[in-house]
Amino acid sequence: MNYKEERPWGWFEILYEEANLKVKRIMVKPGKRLSLQSHERRAENWVIVQGKGLFTLDDRTFDLEPQQSVFIPQKSRHRMENPGRDELVFIEVQTGIYLGEDDITRFQDDFDRC
Repeated sequence: MNYKEERPWGWFEILYEEANLKVKRIMVKPGKRLSLQSHERRAENWVIVQGKGLFTLDDRTFDLEPQQSVFIPQKSRHRMENPGRDELVFIEVQTGIYLGEDDITRFQDDFDRC
């Protein structure tokens, strides 16, 4: 499958997809971060595979390193940031009744996409 899409913060690649399940590989460039966002119809699990990340879940912030993971419940505000000098790569596993890219609410974004 391996569909890859460039974004201003890096890129994502769809590794696998079926009903109610999607797996992505995501790379965040040094000094960049994803939108502060939420999803109405899906939950996500993120597993760090390379680099170090600063992860926000609602009002909490965590440092993450390779082999660490986080669970993101539906409707929770979340974001990943790469504060380092190396690329940050993580695997995202989406589960839910709808997995489209348009199931996103952005609350804050460095690239004016709110």
